[in-house]
Amino acid sequence: MNSGEKALQLRSGIRLMAAVLMVLASFAAACGVGGSDPTGEKRQTGDTSAAGAGAGTGEGSGKSKGGKVDFDTVFNTEDRIRQALPDPGAMKGWEPKTGRAKLQEQPKSAAECGPDTHWDCTGIADGSVKFEAAGENAYFDIQAYADKKAAEAACGKEKEWSAKYAKAEVASVPGVEGHAYYRNAGSLDGLDLTMCLGTIIAQVRVEDAGGSSLDPATVNSLAQVFVPRIQKAASAS
Repeated sequence: MNSGEKALQLRSGIRLMAAVLMVLASFAAACGVGGSDPTGEKRQTGDTSAAGAGAGTGEGSGKSKGGKVDFDTVFNTEDRIRQALPDPGAMKGWEPKTGRAKLQEQPKSAAECGPDTHWDCTGIADGSVKFEAAGENAYFDIQAYADKKAAEAACGKEKEWSAKYAKAEVASVPGVEGHAYYRNAGSLDGLDLTMCLGTIIAQVRVEDAGGSSLDPATVNSLAQVFVPRIQKAASAS
């Protein structure tokens, strides 16, 4: 074999080896061998939306325990309350009108409030946003408490207080304890859904503004927007 034939044979061998390596590399990538991104960056999993950014996964914060939405996080900052309230981006088709978050300067204890006070007496903070659509208004409210015990006591009081109104049948959000009622008083004509979650009471209200049928399905869909935001705010660091 002369030198030209040897060179040709060597080049053919190199090409064959390169083809084999390319096939092996493709097979490894398809099977996920190595578990890493080619860029060296860690792959994101779960919610990668802006609403989910910064949301931690600390134990007992915003998680479902035994199928129930539960958390120990105290909503004692205006920022955490704002995170939990729906923003315009989450409310397509609705026009934002008002919004606020407020901390109580001097929260009252259960002993100071007594047994006959309104259910929000022991609250440490609250927040609310309002949206408008054709013929109806939507409100999202949060009342925060110092711990779950205080929130549970307030939930019981609220349920007793609202029992005077006609019960409404609104599909529940999975894992969330709540009750709904038609709140008709004076010029007010609305449908309220009250939910008890961890250390807060969250309410969704739809009010007739000249064209609302007070559809329970609307209230349920708004609650489906609200609850995940509350969970993310509870788990945020």
